[in-house]
Amino acid sequence: MTSNYLDKIQIKNFKNLEEKTLNFSNHINCIFGNNGNGKTNLLEAIYYLLHRKSFKKKTTFQQIINVECEKPEILFLSSLVFQDEKISVSSKILPEESYWYLNNEPKKFNSIKALVISPFDSNLFHTDSQFRRQWIDQLLSALSPRYKADLSNYKKCLKFRNSLLQKKPYRFEEQIISNDENFVKYNISLAHLREELLNELNQYCSKTFKIIFSDSHNLRLYQESSIKNLNTDQLLSLYKNELQNDILTGRTRTGVHRENFLFDFDGYNSLEYCSLGQQKMSFLSLVFAYIELFRYKLGTYPIVLMDDVSGELDRQRWLNLIKFLESKSFQVFITTANENFKEELELIERAKKFFIEDGKFSEY
Repeated sequence: MTSNYLDKIQIKNFKNLEEKTLNFSNHINCIFGNNGNGKTNLLEAIYYLLHRKSFKKKTTFQQIINVECEKPEILFLSSLVFQDEKISVSSKILPEESYWYLNNEPKKFNSIKALVISPFDSNLFHTDSQFRRQWIDQLLSALSPRYKADLSNYKKCLKFRNSLLQKKPYRFEEQIISNDENFVKYNISLAHLREELLNELNQYCSKTFKIIFSDSHNLRLYQESSIKNLNTDQLLSLYKNELQNDILTGRTRTGVHRENFLFDFDGYNSLEYCSLGQQKMSFLSLVFAYIELFRYKLGTYPIVLMDDVSGELDRQRWLNLIKFLESKSFQVFITTANENFKEELELIERAKKFFIEDGKFSEY
């Protein structure tokens, strides 16, 4: 199996990070420092390099540029190992445009992905159905080009349909009925693809929980869907029957954009019945199960960016998590401001360890 990783990076004018070349381990990299000093900014910079966007929603250039910089431009210079070949990826990001270079030639690079695990994700996953839906859509899109394409087309159909419902132009009902043929097609395709991909993901969930936390539980993520068992004619009929109600509300009330996802923990809805610790463990197990499915389907691991995930986990579970990370071959960046967790991470042999204060890095 090919292991892709970020070998080194130099960043200029990204938030509060100093301009310095950082060399990384191809396995475990630990970033320590108090809150507000730039740990998450480094993870965000790595993600930006690989995805050409922030993992934070609606982030503008003004939000990522260093406020003290002399020139309004952000520069990246990096070395990555992809399929055992070392390549350089660099960029210049300006307020209105950006330039990307692969081995000094103008070209974008898309082949190494990063996955972010945030300290807030578990809580949002268990409390916010919209976050859950968007999070799952994003992860499934990375696994399946067809899912990504159908989701994009579905959103276009939905946007057009909702615009007609709100503005009600001349003969808008005929336009909606015509649009619904494609809308229904993408609805059915996405519902079936979700079912297929979630079934594959669920094969890893319980096993991953046992490996990381030394405890046996049955975990299963599933979609609560009102349309996945409908055929084209049935769904077209449903939209036709609901059209007048949709016109009154000015929005489309049925479709995969409204479906819910539930996380089953030993037959119980983890969103309602699990403790915060169980929810955190279940969420981490789900994420690492996804990483295994990612490797299986795409032939390589993503780079894993773990931002202060120690909350609600006791020392034994920290140790289990560290042991799990040591046993894997993907590159991981893990941050913490927790002194106790820091002490455990410092014991990892061959890991690269950095301390950051006011955006300035020092290596152990």
